[in-house]
Amino acid sequence: MGTSSLIDAGRTSPLRAPLELIAETDAHEGPVYAADEHALYFTTVRRGTVAIKRLELADGSLSVVRADANTANGMALDLEGRLVVCEQGTLRESARITRLNRESREVETLVDSWNGLPLNSPNDVVVKSDGTIWFTDPSYGYLQGFRPKPQIGDHVYRYNPVSDSMTLVADGFDKPNGLSFSPDERVLYVGDNGAPHELIAFDVEAGSLLSGRRVVAVSSGEHPDGIKVDSEGRIYASAPRGVQVLAPTGELVGEIELPGAVIFAFGGPEGNVLYITTDTAIWAVVLNAKGA
Repeated sequence: MGTSSLIDAGRTSPLRAPLELIAETDAHEGPVYAADEHALYFTTVRRGTVAIKRLELADGSLSVVRADANTANGMALDLEGRLVVCEQGTLRESARITRLNRESREVETLVDSWNGLPLNSPNDVVVKSDGTIWFTDPSYGYLQGFRPKPQIGDHVYRYNPVSDSMTLVADGFDKPNGLSFSPDERVLYVGDNGAPHELIAFDVEAGSLLSGRRVVAVSSGEHPDGIKVDSEGRIYASAPRGVQVLAPTGELVGEIELPGAVIFAFGGPEGNVLYITTDTAIWAVVLNAKGA
């Protein structure tokens, strides 16, 4: 894959250790660290079908959790430890947000439409501390030829599993992709990797409404894709050369050089390991920071 290194752009950078290759596998999206198992769940590269796989971090063994996961992409854990999965769908199967029980492997559909119209191809998801599920729904499935023509726009939604209700919380995107809350959940960051390629911030009002839309940073290529935030509020965003680390105001404070980086997740016993997928492998780097 070539050499990889860390660049420290200032004293506020959380970077401290070299990258470590922990598995050579077709890891594409949705890395989720399960602390109770010390394992990483992820979705594979789309080659006909997409699987959800599990990496046992203690010994590096890989296993298949769901062989055909309906073109699954981003994932997150809900408050009860179940996997919340963005299923992008196919030309035959509907796109949806599902919930997968890690023990029984049972899958439950949470939502597959907005106002009676089918979702496009949900891309990334985050679960808020109140249990609500926030996700992006770009039309990449149609553009890439595995979903029908969209009937709704490319939006960001909030789904409440308790009331079984969904709200459109933000629109006006080209291709909304990764998303993440600030540590206090007062800000939601959304990566729009359409045109232009922007990292956008919203203020979260009353826990469920978005306002104050503003551009935090601008990237290029098919970025930003993955977005995460650490406990100090720094933003991690995929970029052409790897993973950029930004201050909440957008200034670059560090960079993890890893060409091909797609998305990442905080994990490890202390929450200070960043696991990064690159389509052909999973890498890890220890940071002077913990996930939010």
